[in-house]
Amino acid sequence: MVHINDFLDHLNLGERTIKGCLEAYSCKHTGTDKRLSISLEHEILDYLGKSLDTDSSSPAEFLLSRSSRKALIYLVLTLYHMYPDYDFSAVKAHQFFTEESWNTFKQIFETYMFEASKEWSETYGGSSLLETLYKALDEVVKLPECEIYSYNPDSDSDPFLEKGAINLVAEGFLVNGSTYEDDGEIFDDMDM
Repeated sequence: MVHINDFLDHLNLGERTIKGCLEAYSCKHTGTDKRLSISLEHEILDYLGKSLDTDSSSPAEFLLSRSSRKALIYLVLTLYHMYPDYDFSAVKAHQFFTEESWNTFKQIFETYMFEASKEWSETYGGSSLLETLYKALDEVVKLPECEIYSYNPDSDSDPFLEKGAINLVAEGFLVNGSTYEDDGEIFDDMDM
């Protein structure tokens, strides 16, 4: 994993930069994680108590099961580990969704990692980034057996969106085939 982490630490791909790493850690809570986990559990239970009194078709119904609450807590704790400088206390369950299957997610991931894979091959002499990555992950978890979650934050809770910025990709404004030149005129009358 050291080679992968060194490679993904700050990979400049021209228009994009990848900053990433692979970490394997236990889901056993200790110290701060334990306190945060208990706090999140109480917060969820309080919310459930209020929402069940008001609306029987609440979107939070799936949180009635302990395993669902536990999964949400693990996801929030993972965000805290990945982005320790951000506050995820306002994260809601509806901001997470499960991917259909490992194979579906794998296709999307491989598309995103296409340019990085070419760079890896040039750096490490023909070996495949994705095969190396999957092998390293499979040593810790069996990927085809995993539930894969995606996080789709509201603009207020997105750790990468600056205050006042508009994420055109997330809002569906950018479509395939458009270029910066095509969109240039929309900024002509703006004072930037």
